Amino acid sequence: MTIRTRFAPSPTGYLHIGGARTALFSWAYARKLGGTFILRIEDTDLERSTQESEQAILDGMSWLNLDYDEGPFYQMQRMDRYKAVLQQMLGEGKAYHCYTSPAELDALREAQRARGEKPRYDGQWRPEQGKVLPSPPEGIKPVVRFKNPLHGVAAWDDMVKGKIVFENSELDDLIIARADGTPTYNFCVVVDDLDMGITQVIRGDDHINNTPRQINILKALGAALPQYAHVPMILGSDGERLSKRHGAVSVMQYAEDGFLPEALINYLARLGWSHGDEEVFSVKQFVEWFDLRHISKSAAQFDPEKLRWLNQHYIKLAGNARLSDLVRGHLAGRGVQVSDAPQLEAVIALYKERAATLLELADEAEVFYIEVHPAQELLDAHLAPEVLPALRELAGRFADVAWEAPALAALIKELLAKHGLKMPKLAMPLRVMLVGQTHTPSVDAVLALFPRETVLARMKRYL
Repeated sequence: MTIRTRFAPSPTGYLHIGGARTALFSWAYARKLGGTFILRIEDTDLERSTQESEQAILDGMSWLNLDYDEGPFYQMQRMDRYKAVLQQMLGEGKAYHCYTSPAELDALREAQRARGEKPRYDGQWRPEQGKVLPSPPEGIKPVVRFKNPLHGVAAWDDMVKGKIVFENSELDDLIIARADGTPTYNFCVVVDDLDMGITQVIRGDDHINNTPRQINILKALGAALPQYAHVPMILGSDGERLSKRHGAVSVMQYAEDGFLPEALINYLARLGWSHGDEEVFSVKQFVEWFDLRHISKSAAQFDPEKLRWLNQHYIKLAGNARLSDLVRGHLAGRGVQVSDAPQLEAVIALYKERAATLLELADEAEVFYIEVHPAQELLDAHLAPEVLPALRELAGRFADVAWEAPALAALIKELLAKHGLKMPKLAMPLRVMLVGQTHTPSVDAVLALFPRETVLARMKRYL
């Protein structure tokens, strides 16, 4: 059997963390077993589906490098197929027209609640042997309902949760086409999974209640059932449902916020799945190790600090040329033009150990290409009268010293000894004058990155 998995987002919003993890697990399962990964856009919600959301999904998949083998397929382009299957089911007596109006349904459910019963459709228009149906009322366009089995069970061995059983008597007759003729979600999913030969459905456990209905429709169509794997949801660090305040933003927002895709992939992979105690691993390792048996049965908790830690790890591993291109893009977004002096790659090489995100790296690099205006309180604190003579002499000696870190370090040490000062007494004011900060890598290394003329000009303003 050829493995065929799918990711089927609805373009009613961005690709969020939960959806990205579902896509990752479905993609990895297919990649590990030499199968096919399919992207399907479930765009039948015309009121809420947008082109922007669809593009955000495609961009998110591309940024995460989750390549798909087939698709994207669009449900709105498959309407003729859905309608043909609806007519087939109506003709075979596996579905029927229902004329109960929305107002009648509301009244029915209200009466059932008042009696302490589960609200559900009462089967008024369901055809049965020996049953006389009412005459169709005028002016009411019927919906189409699936004739759900009255007895037995809908059951499956979930690849994550284990055995799950629903009594058919607890399921009412699902609407599979609205009064305007458009098919509903659960029906479209079944036809799509059938036509696309999906062998494993990997999705969030919020779909568990849909699964028995979909199983029964598949059985009515005489189709083989896929295997189902329902992945627990992701919670915030406080145990509440994940929301924007926890970091549940668009995948592309993480790109804008300076995260690397491999960091987010590593984090999502570890969010509810494990391979022993391994915390850091490549995409290749993840695919080799991945199986559904090691997905946790309980909800995972999103930890933004752990994601930052992983991102810092991957920034340290990333090549300077790649980081330079990415940081250049972030700086361009701020209107900062990067010059050749200093080379951005050299700045990245010096600062990459210190940054948890590309934005932090861009913050550090920016001061080499813009006019810097140190805060007055920093100037007052560090340009004390007792260090000015040494700083002035240093500026004078900078004019002809070899402009490289070892020579600059030797000159600074010479003047420290001459003026009887400790390193911070010279290093701190130098940092403030040059970059407007008190914390940088080794001051001689920072000095060597700047053109000599820039250093002398920035020092001159305050001396």
